[in-house]
Amino acid sequence: MHESRPEEEVTSLHDLSAVDLIAGYKARQFSPSEVLEDVIAHIEQWEPHIEALYAFDPDGARKVAKASTDRWNNGEPTGVLDGVPVTIKDNIATKGTPVPLGAASVPLVPAERDAPPAARLREAGAIIFSKTTMPDYGMLSSGLSSFHPLTRNPWNLGKNPGGSSSGAGAAGAAGYGPLHLGTDIGGSVRLPACWCGLVALKPSLGRIPIDPPYVGRVAGPMTRTVDDAALMMSVLSKPDRRDGMSLPAHDINWKALDKSPRKLRLGLMLDASAGQALEKPVRDVAVNAAKAFEAAGAVVTEVNGILSREMLDGIDDFFRVRLWGDLAKLPEKERAKTLPYILQWAERGAKVSGVEAINGFNQTMAIRAAAARLFCELDYVISPVSPVVNFPAEFAAPLHDPAKPFEHIGYTVPWNMSENPAISVNGGYDQHGFPIGVQIVGRRFDDIGVLAMAKAFEGLRGPQRPWPSPPTK
Repeated sequence: MHESRPEEEVTSLHDLSAVDLIAGYKARQFSPSEVLEDVIAHIEQWEPHIEALYAFDPDGARKVAKASTDRWNNGEPTGVLDGVPVTIKDNIATKGTPVPLGAASVPLVPAERDAPPAARLREAGAIIFSKTTMPDYGMLSSGLSSFHPLTRNPWNLGKNPGGSSSGAGAAGAAGYGPLHLGTDIGGSVRLPACWCGLVALKPSLGRIPIDPPYVGRVAGPMTRTVDDAALMMSVLSKPDRRDGMSLPAHDINWKALDKSPRKLRLGLMLDASAGQALEKPVRDVAVNAAKAFEAAGAVVTEVNGILSREMLDGIDDFFRVRLWGDLAKLPEKERAKTLPYILQWAERGAKVSGVEAINGFNQTMAIRAAAARLFCELDYVISPVSPVVNFPAEFAAPLHDPAKPFEHIGYTVPWNMSENPAISVNGGYDQHGFPIGVQIVGRRFDDIGVLAMAKAFEGLRGPQRPWPSPPTK
């Protein structure tokens, strides 16, 4: 475990929030070029230890930062994120950069254009200085990959950052600037946020247009503060016709985060009803979060999880078949380059019958129905994000067993399938100072309400520990 910065230390440019950076640019306290150079210098200290980045392009970023600096000097910023450094996950296409999906079996072909989330960030003036790592095909909550080097957790280099937005989680915790963009189909922004001490929103399906779209798949902001996540949402949620599953344009005030918990009906979900058992430090953090809301006037009731063994196993069957359908098309030599854990898991999909695969997919509809019933009586649900505090950096998953790959996503995957917005926000730490996340889930389309509840929790939870510092040796 690394020593943290003294609290009295002056905040460095790389540690400033996006909101504070924009305020600093407006006041001409510093420039985008100065901020970028500080971020790059900080990356040079951290990156040999955590290896969170892919396609890092400091020289290209310097040109973008110079243009942004000129715009601010002329009083003509191009958008609400002009000059703010941002990273984007490997699987979100950026023009001219290959999209390996974390897998050595994927051909390296430069992307022809930006995917919708990358396009929106670029239009808003953000400085996209790097992509971030992910595991093979995004099918692990781990920093393990056959293409990228092993990504480690800045809070403890022996621990996993989670995934599949592994590099984004590590980069956010290490202070590689304020804004990071990940994707989530079963917990892939919320789990690394949980284990890295960040805020991460899995929005309602379609709130952020994405390409390619898929069942349960969303892009989401990963930041250190709720305000920064909301700022990203104001940009990312703009429409894009390439996503046929995207929601109609809505005039949402993403700054409207003042919401009192008073009289709100909250469900405390401590048992996912399937998957790994809940570790006591995680349970304690979730209970404390619920008590904080209760003290603020919310009505809290303990509720049962909505996931069943049949649901979790069905989703497992469906996604095995889906990935095996892609891998089976590859020449055997190329397919063999896939991470062995993933290949072993996917190969079992060849033995799943068509009826079993459809039954597996139909579990997504069962989850949707269960979530709808739950939210008939509740405004929000409070739960753990992960059942475990942490796991080794070298593991593919907390259990590290391809026969039981989804045992740790019992609290997260239901909300992808039901399309409800869900956010991870740091709720506390274990006895060794390792962060533990709390999840807040809302009704479908209530993304702003979920952000507002997380903002309220930031004010209720008490002071946070300083962020980890780079190793000195």
